[in-house]
Amino acid sequence: LLVLMFGVMCGYILLPVLLVQHLGFEDLPMQTALKPLDVREQGLDALSSFNGKKKNDYQEGPITNFHTRRILSNDDAAEEQKSDEVREQGVDALSSFNAEEQKSDEKSPPDESEDEKTPPDLPKESEESASIDSEKEDEVAEKEDEVAVETSEVAVVSDGEESTQKSVQSLAAAISFGSLNEVEQRIVEDRDILSRQSIPTATSPQIMKTAFLPDHHRTKILVTGGAGFVGSHLVDKLMMEGHEVTVIDNFFTGQKKNIAHWLHHPNFSLVVHDVTEPIQLEVDQIYHLACPASPPHYQYNPVKTIKTSTMGTLNMLGLAKRVRARMLLTSTSEIYGDPQVHPQPESYWGNVNTIGPRACYDEGKRVAETMMYSYRNQNNVDVRVARIFNTFGPRMHPNDGRVVSNFIIQSLQNKDMTIYGEGQQTRSFQYVSDLVDGLHALMNGDYDMPVNLGNPDEYSVKDFATYIKDMTESKSEITFLPKSQDDPSQRRPDISTAKKQIGWEPKVTVKEGLEHTIAYFSRVLKEAGEIIPTGPGAAKPEA
Repeated sequence: LLVLMFGVMCGYILLPVLLVQHLGFEDLPMQTALKPLDVREQGLDALSSFNGKKKNDYQEGPITNFHTRRILSNDDAAEEQKSDEVREQGVDALSSFNAEEQKSDEKSPPDESEDEKTPPDLPKESEESASIDSEKEDEVAEKEDEVAVETSEVAVVSDGEESTQKSVQSLAAAISFGSLNEVEQRIVEDRDILSRQSIPTATSPQIMKTAFLPDHHRTKILVTGGAGFVGSHLVDKLMMEGHEVTVIDNFFTGQKKNIAHWLHHPNFSLVVHDVTEPIQLEVDQIYHLACPASPPHYQYNPVKTIKTSTMGTLNMLGLAKRVRARMLLTSTSEIYGDPQVHPQPESYWGNVNTIGPRACYDEGKRVAETMMYSYRNQNNVDVRVARIFNTFGPRMHPNDGRVVSNFIIQSLQNKDMTIYGEGQQTRSFQYVSDLVDGLHALMNGDYDMPVNLGNPDEYSVKDFATYIKDMTESKSEITFLPKSQDDPSQRRPDISTAKKQIGWEPKVTVKEGLEHTIAYFSRVLKEAGEIIPTGPGAAKPEA
């Protein structure tokens, strides 16, 4: 009997323990463990997920593995209600803290973090996480400032005068927040300045300002041979007007230093390309200047000269047809040959030796004109043709063998000034800025027939040499050598068509132009030390 009673008592004692182990109640966490340890760190989403998960575990979770659902006692319910109140207080405190923090950010820079308020009623652990998150928010604010500065830099480059004011304001705000150091500030300021002007160089020391044009007024312009003598001056005019300019040049006679002052500008693009090969671009206007123009240079490779005038013009006409661009061809007074009509009007057909040393240039330009008007008549391409007479000015190639450059280079070095022939042949000389104005007026006018662009002031070659010698106060002697083959005996333009149709005539006198040109070649000589002028025969351009 005693043994039986002892066994019953042990059973009553051990039965609850076995039931707990069998039913798994020991694995269920207590409600007190539901308190969030780091509300600030986990955030509202984590808090909501936490509450929903635990609520399902304790009230709505399915019964699995024959586990019974736990029924909360009165003490457990009270504990849960207390925990919910704590969580609600934490959420309210977090919301209040964020609102105060946002107001503080609006009133003061992010670096004044010591004045920020600590959210009330948060546990100690939440306060520590709040300080960590505050540092993270400062980092985010700094990144946002950097993005704002980068956006302002893009605005400075692309939007000109109006956006410059906005970008400067953004820059000032960024600097006030300490997001840029002194070097970065200087870079942004310099980029703003350089997007509105050229850079002074030895070849182009003067600063040229660029205008700001809205997108619907800005024109995309292609200039072939844009690194050459005339082309680079044309580029200057177009850039200062605020257009987007693309230069194509293979640098046979062109020089990169002629356009170096624009290489930094966002509106300028340089493409090293030979016009005898096709090219795909999107443009509104095409100034086709590509071709060697001085006798020694175009006679150096006569086949290439013909290909440039014919195939190059054909490729540019194809481009103009494809993108519906207006195209201007710079033809030459050489199409008149050795004229028998004086002065030469556009209606004169010329007197050209088709197999002489000058024919590669003369006939090439004549064929180019024929192509222009064939495309106009057959394909409705909008064309312009300018017949250019002798032109001079800064950036002339010192070894091009032309009259003006040879005489100036020889006189500045006190070397003999050479004249080929007796010096009685006549020429008319125009300054390069007048020519550029004429090309611009012709391109943007309505007249589409050939137009002479030159200065009617006529000089004999001998008188012109004496004139330059006197201006440079040179000790050079004038010498005479045999006349070149097919050298024209007289050349003077009739510019009545230019006056009537495009309202153009030269404004710069020969004397004024020579003063600028002599000053330019003086700088070139100072850099080079010595320049040997090119003779009348074929010669490859020197750098």
